Amino acid sequence: MKFILKTLQILYCVYALALFIVLMLIVFPLVLVASFWGKVKGGNFIYVICGLWADVWCFLIGIFHKNIYETPLDRDQQYIFVANHISYFDIPAVLKCIRHRHVRPLGKFETKRVPIFGFIYQNMVVMVDRSSPENRANSLKVLKSILNKGISIFIFPEGTFNETNQPLKNFYDGAFKMAIETQVPIKPILFLDTYDRLNYRSIFSLTPGKNRAVFLEEISTENFSMNDLPALKEKVYSQMEKKLVEYGAKWVRG
Repeated sequence: MKFILKTLQILYCVYALALFIVLMLIVFPLVLVASFWGKVKGGNFIYVICGLWADVWCFLIGIFHKNIYETPLDRDQQYIFVANHISYFDIPAVLKCIRHRHVRPLGKFETKRVPIFGFIYQNMVVMVDRSSPENRANSLKVLKSILNKGISIFIFPEGTFNETNQPLKNFYDGAFKMAIETQVPIKPILFLDTYDRLNYRSIFSLTPGKNRAVFLEEISTENFSMNDLPALKEKVYSQMEKKLVEYGAKWVRG
């Protein structure tokens, strides 16, 4: 029985991957055309296209997304969204949960090298190159320019997958530094089920089921200075950590 279930899961994963590629090829011409409209107008349209791609893909593979709002989300408000990072499925989860006015996720520079997907990806996100101090500084300038255009951004403050049994890894300063410099509020989000939908240990661990995102209370950075950065980071971390435990995040042990 165990062998049969494992075989069925592998077949399901192959089906999901094949469907992902087919849908990617369908949206690619639209992304190609929109890429000529510029980083703002074109990027906004590409994000919408990718959101529809995620809608169709998730529906056809039996993953059903639900947003939970502990506090209301003002869709006309600009935010710096932050979330826990626990799974390869976190990126589709971003597209499913944030249908904001305008938003750009932060993306890894290396992903642009992937054929076709890399082209779509680099036109949807803000690419960050961490290969040198100069490139990191330039990436931060790009992020600030995006924020100055009234566009929200999405960041995983942990940087990489949390492979521990704790609610969160330590946060980097970047998201909180930009929030203070631009006076844009932080909106924390919890991804509760991406760990179960697609575990970071294997791309063949994908399973159908629920996928919840919890929007927590926003944290204002108005009148904050850089001296407040450690306190701001700790406040966001503590809020997210507490709620992950309350919601019974599956990876949390002890």
